[in-house]
Amino acid sequence: MIGLFFIVSFLRIGFAQETIRLATTTSVQDTGLLDLLINVFQKKTQYKVQTIAVGSGQAMQLGRTGEADILWVHSLDDEKQFMAEGYGVARITVMHNDFVILGPKNDPAQIKGIKKASDAFKKIAASKALFVSRGDNSGTHKKEKKLWETAEVIPDKEKYYIEVGQGMAAAITVANEKKSYCLADRATYLSLKKSVELVIICEGDVGLTNHYSLILVNPDKFPKVNSLGARELLNFLLSKKAKQIIENFGKEKYKEQLFFSDYPVK
Repeated sequence: MIGLFFIVSFLRIGFAQETIRLATTTSVQDTGLLDLLINVFQKKTQYKVQTIAVGSGQAMQLGRTGEADILWVHSLDDEKQFMAEGYGVARITVMHNDFVILGPKNDPAQIKGIKKASDAFKKIAASKALFVSRGDNSGTHKKEKKLWETAEVIPDKEKYYIEVGQGMAAAITVANEKKSYCLADRATYLSLKKSVELVIICEGDVGLTNHYSLILVNPDKFPKVNSLGARELLNFLLSKKAKQIIENFGKEKYKEQLFFSDYPVK
């Protein structure tokens, strides 16, 4: 009986180590890029990837509790704090896209042509035009809050400001229904463009560049973390094959590049 117990326990541990828990921002999944990359990785290895698509803030919280092995996030200040607190052992910027301000075609706040996103936010507030926020502590939400702060506007208690507490695709859908403005990453918008009437009203501000990072969770803090599997997934996502997938993703379907690789691969 004792021998059988150890065999069963060993099998359970072996099965658990074949699974890699990836906590990721919703924009990577909503666009379809994540599924494509994971499918290629799983065919090349013995690992199965369990993806948990949440906002970057929630993803890092999963890292802080040892409920994820690797993170794919886009919230620079929070990432630096996560590493400084010792929860991560490696952090690498893998790619970028950009944020855009979406709105109805009639542009009630008249922000089209404004170059600085914070100035556009200030004009939206002055006009009391509806604005939909993710309100979920995600990287996009954090970027939005910084823009309001730069615009010297506190929108939280205003009637024109609506928080949905959901991911990017859901926030765009709600903004479309309410014919309102919202901040979105370009890739998710393009993946939904055919199903919504919102258009890009404001874009091109260098401050709207949206960098994505991969972080390995520290196994010294959480012994159950699958560090070997996480590192193998990290290495794949930084590989030449993954770079090609990232840079070609969306070109045929959306007629433009959705993501740009930041990691140099020879």
